[in-house]
Amino acid sequence: MLGTVYKSTGSWYTVKANDGEFYECKIKGKFRIQGIKSTNPIAVGDKVKFEVEHIGDETLGIISEIADRKNYIVRKSVNLSKQTHIIASNLDQVFLMVTLNNPPTSTSFIDRFLVTAEAYQIPAVILFNKIDTYTEEELGEIKYMAALYREVGYTCLGISAITGKNVEEVKEMMKGKTSMFSGHSGVGKSTLINAIDKDLDLKTAAISLQHLQGQHTTTFAEMFDMDFGARIIDTPGIKGFGIVDMEKSEIGDYFPEFFKLKNQCKFNNCLHLDEPKCAVKEALDNDEVSWSRYRSYVQMVSGEDENYRVDIHSKK
Repeated sequence: MLGTVYKSTGSWYTVKANDGEFYECKIKGKFRIQGIKSTNPIAVGDKVKFEVEHIGDETLGIISEIADRKNYIVRKSVNLSKQTHIIASNLDQVFLMVTLNNPPTSTSFIDRFLVTAEAYQIPAVILFNKIDTYTEEELGEIKYMAALYREVGYTCLGISAITGKNVEEVKEMMKGKTSMFSGHSGVGKSTLINAIDKDLDLKTAAISLQHLQGQHTTTFAEMFDMDFGARIIDTPGIKGFGIVDMEKSEIGDYFPEFFKLKNQCKFNNCLHLDEPKCAVKEALDNDEVSWSRYRSYVQMVSGEDENYRVDIHSKK
């Protein structure tokens, strides 16, 4: 039988067969060792082949094959630095949910996420959530950030999952597509998904005031069918987003504003660091390229760990 993975717990997989039935499945024993370097050989969104076995009163699916992925979002595994973790696959778009200070989202985190989406050619939309909670000054900082990323070419939208502001616009963008929602714990992913489809009733939790961090309410990635012709993937909150499988020479290609200038650099293999006559550095000096974006780029090229304490509105 053929189907799509709707939930992955690491050992069990919920698969929706092409006939619409759901099956609880496991991986065929030898499947794990076929050169898969990811901590999760099968991810939500994967197209799989499975056989159904009947053991007493129970029906169990055994996954024997995974189809080639159109794309996927991957990051470094939290506990195993040399391993990767595939968050979801076969996506039409990703929504990155961002909050200014509740919890704070860094520009470094945003840029690492966007670079990964660019690398796998997945359109990304930035949703600035909780805009009903900000002061005028804080709203100004949000507008500054939105303008920065719109200039690069990303769609940005200010929303409130609580009041419903622009939730209908998000639904419009989702119609007919498989969309993944991602962001730090506490940015409001589950609250937004509940606002989009109240029948889902996903678990939500309040922000920890002591550390301004979200409480993990989504433990595993899971896909849901919407009644308006869309599929949504809810993911666990991500603290950091380490990029993987990228050569230093290609990272700049995933910054659209750098890529546009690449052919104007003196050297074809310019890394936009210390090379002479670098078009990106010249644009930076002329304030035509964002300093926060360039700083994120340098961190990635140099292999530095993401600085979680840099707030989203930092302009240093």
